[in-house]
Amino acid sequence: MNWYPWLNAPYRQLIEQHRQGRAHHALLIQAQPGMGEASLVWGISRWLMCQQREGLKSCGRCHSCQLMQASTHPDWYKLSAEQGKSSLGIDAVRQVAEKLYHRSQQGGEKIVWLPDAGQLTEAAANALLKTLEEPPANTWFILCSHQPGRLLATLRSRCICWHLAPPDESFSQNWLQNQTQKSAQEITTALRLSGGAPAAARDLLQDKPWAARQSLCQGLYDGLSQDLLSLLKHLNYDDAPERISWLSTLLLDALKWQQGGEMALANIDSQPLVEQLASRLPASVLDESLRQWLRCREQLLTVTAVNRELLLTDQLLRWEQLLASSPLQGN
Repeated sequence: MNWYPWLNAPYRQLIEQHRQGRAHHALLIQAQPGMGEASLVWGISRWLMCQQREGLKSCGRCHSCQLMQASTHPDWYKLSAEQGKSSLGIDAVRQVAEKLYHRSQQGGEKIVWLPDAGQLTEAAANALLKTLEEPPANTWFILCSHQPGRLLATLRSRCICWHLAPPDESFSQNWLQNQTQKSAQEITTALRLSGGAPAAARDLLQDKPWAARQSLCQGLYDGLSQDLLSLLKHLNYDDAPERISWLSTLLLDALKWQQGGEMALANIDSQPLVEQLASRLPASVLDESLRQWLRCREQLLTVTAVNRELLLTDQLLRWEQLLASSPLQGN
């Protein structure tokens, strides 16, 4: 598993808590996609399981380390939804919980990792909550979530929340310059579109997703003067929520532009498009447009078996109607 340099400080801080006996049995790591929280969890897990720790590092030689390296350690449990499913049910939680109350097979620590705690159904979350309230001895729970606010409040209250914050933009820019051949302007844009998460920005800068984003920007530029429905061919993909996020940042940038916030733009490589939006549409229309698209994105993410093409078409028609009513439309 890849290790990232911005994980060094949080790793040391979390391991020191364990060394000083101050670590909480349930850790909830809040991070944006692309921050590498899985690597951080893996590093902590290897240290906890190691039988011959060397300061802040695991030895890499003991039997437990060998089992961890082979991903076959019997006391390390990963709880996630089955392939093809989006939720984690109560049965999986109960099966692991039963094992936790027995002595660990290697005579050391036991670790339960939930890569996405948001996958828990309400029943599964309540079952896990009971275990967190009366944790078995020598057992550590590590939960990860991109949106901890959506977890049960009672579940969050049993955990210590750790925010894995993005590194400084200059640090991430330097790291990305060694990861991609893109220009400094493109790197900064990708970083800001990714909320400052360097690994997410690196993935966005790959040829295929970056070309998709550029195509969307050009499609919006053309659609504003021609036909907004033409945007459907740029949006109607499996990653439609991400594409809507790109569109939403352009609308937000236009609002920033109107308020003199040019230095805070995310899409710094698409300034002409941002200027066009800012000059043609009043703030009230930009604001309502942004709200509409965010609602559309939420529906795509939460409505079961939603008809994506129909939803996007309906949103484009409503957006077209909204823009047509703008007093500045066409100027």
